[in-house]
Amino acid sequence: MENKTLKTVEKYNMLSPGDTVIIGLSGGADSCALFYFLLSLRKKLNLNIIACHVNHMLRGEESDRDEAFVRKLCEDNSVEFRLLRADVAERAKELKESTEKCGRDIRYAFFEKTAEEFNGKTATAHTASDNAETVLFNMTRGCGIRGLCGIPPVRGNIIRPLIEVTRSEIEEYCSEHGYKYITDSSNLTREYTRNKLRLDVVPVLKEINPSFEENIIKLTQRMKCNADYLYTVAKRILDIAYTDKGYKAKVLYDSDDAVFAEIIAILTKKFDIIPEEKHISLIRKICGSSGAVEIKSKIYAVSNQGFLRIIKKSDDILWEEVPYTGQSMIVINNKKFKLSVLNIDEFNKCRKNNKFLFNYCLDYDTITMSEIFRFRKSGDTFRLPKRNITKSLKRLFSELKIPRDKRDEILVLADGSEVLWIEGIGASERCAVKTGSERVLMIQPDDFDFSERTLSYV
Repeated sequence: MENKTLKTVEKYNMLSPGDTVIIGLSGGADSCALFYFLLSLRKKLNLNIIACHVNHMLRGEESDRDEAFVRKLCEDNSVEFRLLRADVAERAKELKESTEKCGRDIRYAFFEKTAEEFNGKTATAHTASDNAETVLFNMTRGCGIRGLCGIPPVRGNIIRPLIEVTRSEIEEYCSEHGYKYITDSSNLTREYTRNKLRLDVVPVLKEINPSFEENIIKLTQRMKCNADYLYTVAKRILDIAYTDKGYKAKVLYDSDDAVFAEIIAILTKKFDIIPEEKHISLIRKICGSSGAVEIKSKIYAVSNQGFLRIIKKSDDILWEEVPYTGQSMIVINNKKFKLSVLNIDEFNKCRKNNKFLFNYCLDYDTITMSEIFRFRKSGDTFRLPKRNITKSLKRLFSELKIPRDKRDEILVLADGSEVLWIEGIGASERCAVKTGSERVLMIQPDDFDFSERTLSYV
């Protein structure tokens, strides 16, 4: 096992002399094998090893037993020990997630925080057996090529030295050296999907071919090469299709099937989603017309007015309201806006250099200080300047082809149901800057650069 692991470390350049390594130490055979392997390199590479253990508080006394075991293991080997106790069951209930996902997120957040503190790398004890189970799990969900790439040996500052070693090789390694470890009883139940694969499916596949796990490694390596090429092509198309309203749906729709699947994988990655084949098919369909597809709870692909967006819908719409009292800045719905009052000469000078400035200004002298900064509401109306026409905000946004999922994010200044100004669109007839205006109120998003237009609805 040691030789195979060393080759993996060298192949992926996982460790360098003087590295600080944060090891996720559960106390099981895999993490203990990794622990002892790193100890064997400690002097040679001058490694600083820090062990992190998460007590998930899911198995009562057994969880406390695991904690005590790894604590003593670290004490006996002069390794710094970091502990996090987390009530995963309660947290998963609050977030409405599975305990598996919640526990994983808590572990990685703890590892990442510790790695940042010590400017180190995180080593996890994923094995070739874990990799095979992951591929099988992804296949059952109808994954694409990315799902067949398995667990990456290196991801950012996370390294997995045991990724090409099977679980049976690890157990043999521990037995030969007399290394003790503990067994998590939850791994022996069929309550979790991965356990069903480990206990029921993998043994059958190994009967068919004892080298099943090693062959999965070869498969994932081939798929990774193919996926990298598809990523390059897909990214090029995404760059062509990008607009501030979303991605041009027709450009995406016209791409090859394999490339389209990779495009959706790229767009959903930020939500930690591996899209299933059924979702990819449905998203392609709405790219050819319009509609919405729920990919995961609260995560939607929306095709509207020729543009595709991947969005997360919140349960709570924040109806924050901020009265305008002459302040120089407002913060609303986590958005910051700078407020400035310019005389007409200053305004005209700025306007020559910033052609979009007008959309962020209104006549200051028409303001009564009873107005409210907020987001749209049912019944809002807007009187178009120079046209003597009043329209509902709903109709105006529709005519301007503003994506539906963006409409609730646009700031307005309103007097009751009368909207006086709309972010990126401009002022109403009542408050528009006209000949004779003396002072101008400029409402500028805090991170806004007038040299780059961020809203292009008008």
